Amino acid sequence: MNLGFWGKLQKPILVLAPMADVTDVAFRRVIASCGRPDVMWTEFVSADGLVHPQGQKKLLIDLSYTPAERPIVAQLFSGRPEKMYEGAKIVKELGFDGLDINMGCPDRGIEKSGAGASLIKKPALAREIIRVAKEGMGDLPVSVKTRLGYNKDTLEEWLPELLAEKPAVVTMHARTRKEMSDVPARWNRIEDAVDIRNKLNSETLIFGNGDVMSLADARKKAKETGADGIMLGRAIFGNPWLFGETHKQKINESDINPLLVDRFVAQRLGVLIEHTKLFEELLGEHKNFAIMKKHFKAYVEGFVGAKDLRVKLMEARDAKDVEDTITQFLRTFVCN
Repeated sequence: MNLGFWGKLQKPILVLAPMADVTDVAFRRVIASCGRPDVMWTEFVSADGLVHPQGQKKLLIDLSYTPAERPIVAQLFSGRPEKMYEGAKIVKELGFDGLDINMGCPDRGIEKSGAGASLIKKPALAREIIRVAKEGMGDLPVSVKTRLGYNKDTLEEWLPELLAEKPAVVTMHARTRKEMSDVPARWNRIEDAVDIRNKLNSETLIFGNGDVMSLADARKKAKETGADGIMLGRAIFGNPWLFGETHKQKINESDINPLLVDRFVAQRLGVLIEHTKLFEELLGEHKNFAIMKKHFKAYVEGFVGAKDLRVKLMEARDAKDVEDTITQFLRTFVCN
């Protein structure tokens, strides 16, 4: 079994979860410069749309990346094998290191199309989709991200179906689709997933996902469960240094006033400015600026004046407004 680049990475493999309207091209560039994970994913993209001439024009921006983000995996979703096959060929042509198939998203619109978590209820179709994706990718690895089950935990039935198609990686979100993220992730089931893999003599790597908030926690969970890798998601909000091990980044002393009590605050706000500028530059013609506002709360918390600054940032219309607001805040901070 050829694991592709996955087989060359040191375990535990620590990766960043794909999150819609979060891990877009702008944020991934910020993360790559602050502390790159072992592997990055794109946001999920519709294979059905990607293979349509008009849809492709709109979706290719979601599949843009830079060399600094490698290895990078494109994530597609579809409930139609013929579309996944064509989509996989496009992913290969675009130069990605691998393809991941979303079989865990609970979005009702995606499920209605036969994709995402709905595939947990259709193992024969899920297996066919993996097979054709592998055909389309040739010698490049195909992986799957999914959940423990749909309405109930069916790990013992569901995981062997996936392993039978020999994907390079199965990332298991330790909750069912019905549970969404409303209950604590059950990491004992990741250990069970590893046991199932081992008993079947499969070479597929098992990754765990759910409620991991630090690299130390990730490594602890990998050791406890035997998982080959851990996927972190929400922990990246407001902390692009998550995979860089430390917040002790280089700071240009001329850029901040030495009276600032917490220099990391100034640095974090500086990254927010850069993130916003990248979003406007790369995605301004494609996405609503309001998407950036979900990041404001994450970046702007835990320091004096954070609440008032967030309120003002929520009124920002563009990157210039954000930069002006933060610059004024830092001046006021120093004056006070």
